[in-house]
Amino acid sequence: MVPANLTPQYHQAEQRFKAAKTVEEKIEALEEMLAVIPKHKGTEKLQADIKKRLSKLRNQGMQKSKAARYNPYRIPREGAGQVVLTGFPNSGKSSLVGALTRARVCIADYPFATQVPVAGMMSFEDISIQLVDTPPLTGEGVDPGLVNLLRQADLILLTIDGSGDTCLEEIEISLNLFQQKKVGLEEKPCLIVITKEDLPGTQENLALIREFVPPQYPLLTISVFDAGIERLRPQIYAALNVIRIYSKTPGQPPDLRTPFVLKKGSTILDFARSVHRDFPQRLKAAKVWGSAKFPGQAVLRDYVLQDKDIVELHV
Repeated sequence: MVPANLTPQYHQAEQRFKAAKTVEEKIEALEEMLAVIPKHKGTEKLQADIKKRLSKLRNQGMQKSKAARYNPYRIPREGAGQVVLTGFPNSGKSSLVGALTRARVCIADYPFATQVPVAGMMSFEDISIQLVDTPPLTGEGVDPGLVNLLRQADLILLTIDGSGDTCLEEIEISLNLFQQKKVGLEEKPCLIVITKEDLPGTQENLALIREFVPPQYPLLTISVFDAGIERLRPQIYAALNVIRIYSKTPGQPPDLRTPFVLKKGSTILDFARSVHRDFPQRLKAAKVWGSAKFPGQAVLRDYVLQDKDIVELHV
């Protein structure tokens, strides 16, 4: 057997490894041990052991780092738009998301049942829209993560318990909070949904709410226990201010299964860009079925499209 002939520097690094308390300290000591160990046949097995321990510790460090960076409020946008539901405790957020999606939300008759955001997909005709249930608001501040989630949302849906004695106060606090935190109400829509319309007191409160709420915030009233909740699907879609455009390959029938979703006011050029980033430069002509004066009308690049138009691009 070839002797290892380990150096004093190696033994010092080994002692630091044995005394290390954190993963980072252990990794640093092992790296030094590997750097100063004599490189010959007698230390090959020891080098392999150090490398194995280093790899294991580095994986642990990466997992801890990921856990430290985990942000439950980082919800990637999916579908035709992201709708974030917010409101005070027991305002009906979770019940709405549970009724309109298959998300596993926590529905309970006690406050703060929802502790982290939960996302689910709501179907509407031939598209899906993302609904996000969130922890409740309070009058004592708001988590910065929730503020960022509200800022990135395409639509804010504020739920208010219409049967409660504090419904006006909750609306005022919520709208003021949105303004103070600059969540972007000037650029994005906000629907106020009055829940529990079937409970005593809601109808009386509605008259006061309608007088109190500024006209730029549409008011909807629903109960999750009747078919009226289905009214929310088209109203949410309309509030997103988007349109569906179907593509058609020349000589082929249109694809009516998977529409492209664009912002209202989008043009032929915008649609071409959504199909492929090179299409705007290569676009030679376009035809439209739907909003055009006649089926298959040739249109210019700046033609403004409408919901459910069929577009054939020639490149």
